Parts: sequence; C-alpha cells; structure tokens
Amino acid sequence: MRPRLELILGLVSGLMLALPPAGLVRAASAEETAEARQLIARGKRFEHGVGAPQQLDQALTLYCRAADLGLDEAGFQLGWLYASGRLGAVDEVMAAAWFQRAHAAGHPHAASQLRRLRALDRPLNEQPRCLLTDALVERRLPPPGSTDKRNATAAASETPAGFEVRELARADIIALVRQLAPDFDLDPELVLALIQAESNFDPTAHSPKDARGLMQLIPETAQRFGVEDIWDPVQNMRGGMAYLRWLLDHFDGDRELALAGYNAGEGAVRRHGGIPPYPETEAYVKRITARLEATPVITEVGARTRASR
Repeated sequence: MRPRLELILGLVSGLMLALPPAGLVRAASAEETAEARQLIARGKRFEHGVGAPQQLDQALTLYCRAADLGLDEAGFQLGWLYASGRLGAVDEVMAAAWFQRAHAAGHPHAASQLRRLRALDRPLNEQPRCLLTDALVERRLPPPGSTDKRNATAAASETPAGFEVRELARADIIALVRQLAPDFDLDPELVLALIQAESNFDPTAHSPKDARGLMQLIPETAQRFGVEDIWDPVQNMRGGMAYLRWLLDHFDGDRELALAGYNAGEGAVRRHGGIPPYPETEAYVKRITARLEATPVITEVGARTRASR
C-alpha cells in the first residue's frame, strides 16, 4: 500500500508544502488557471465525499496544488478548512495566512473572513503552508495588540463594542446582527429573517433535534465553525453566520440552496441536486424568501432575553 504522504507533491518534512509568501502571489496563466480549477473541482469531491471517497488530506493536497498555480479560490478553500474545524482542529493562524494570500490574489470574500478573525491588516509571523490533518494543532489568534496569553476563543465570545453582556431585547439582537453581518459579507436582513424563522429571536430556543440558540446550531455545526459556547448569543450568531456564508460560497451564491442547506444540511441539497423534497425545507425556504421580498424583519422590542448562559 502506498504511503499516504506520496499524495503530496513537493512535501517538506513529510507534513507541509511550503508556498510563496502571501505578498508574492504571482499571476497565473490561462492554462494554469484552467488546471487549478480542475484541481479545485477534484478537491471538493474528496472534501465532501461526492463522486469520490471523503479524504480530507487528498482534498488538502489538491487545493494546495491549485494554490501553487496562483488560484485565489484555492487559498480561500484552505483558509476555510483550517478555520472551520472540519480537519479535526481549528488553526486560526494558518487560516488567516491563507485568507491573506487569497485576499492579495483578489478573492471577493477573503476580506470578510479576515475581518472575522481580526487579521485583515495584521502582520503574521506565519506563511501559508499545507498542513495535513496529522500535523494540525489547535491554534487561535490572540486579540490584536494583546500582551497577555489569553486564548482568542475568549475574544470571539466578546460582545461587540456598545453591547454589554446583559439581557438583550429583540431590538438589541437586531442591532448586533447589523453590526456583525458585514464581517461575513452577509445581508443583515437575510440573517434576521433566518433568525426569526429559526428561533423567533429566542437565545434559549432548543429544538427536539438538539438545535440550540438564536441560529439553532446543532453541536456538530457549532464545533465545525469554532463556537465554544453554543448558548452564548454572540458566539451562536457568529457561528451561524459563518455557516451561512460557507453555504452561499459553496452553492455559488444561490440563496435558496444556501437556505435549504441551512435547514436540511448541504449533503441533502447535493444528493437531491437542489432543494430537497422535504415539506419542512420547502416551506422554510419559501417563508424566508417571501419575508425578504415583502417587508423588513419586525424590529419592535420583544421579551427580554439573556445574553449569556
């Protein structure tokens, strides 16, 4: 049986593939771009287990080869993998390095991810590298300018400026969404409509399927997108927005497919080649779409709810 490490072209020390620094991204030729896009397509099959066995290291290998050819989408995909926890650990340092590389190459969504990580204009002592799953360790970016060793997970749970950790009214939640959504390159009205459909602005909502909080995250999705405390409204919203952003990118900006994926899972959307024929999912997509096309989400103050648990 061939060792798995033979899958990696140009491996350095058997675990990482060194690439040019983010500031030295070169322009790809038309032939290289076409080859890189084919590599990305193959990588997605291995990442998601569609048309090929799910092999995350093989997906990493293909994305890295595409990045070496100068394709910005490859760097963005790598950033998502390292930031999402899908590889078994969250490495925000490596994710930020890849997002910076993708941003330098012109990827349209890289800046929003860098803002989420607080690393848009932040110097990093790390160059983008291709780490296999066996080489990953949990790493979080400390807060910008921090002089202590506080884990950046704590920073991720901080309520944005102007919002104290206290009981939140519906109007407070709406204001928070309007502040946070641009970090994920999302329309705040879309996020608000989704929250209204998911939990009706109740941070303590808990479904029979174990979906929790404002954006009804299940524990697996929360872990996938780096949520430490699923009941904390700010972390819950950040995790839900990160997942919605991922779905929109995954389905090439198709809002209805992204909403269907949020309700039924992206795997169900892929298996059915569109919105799954589930009455709940079909009604969910129609309800949110109609709400967006009609009037903005109601902003009156509702029952007071807790900001943390």
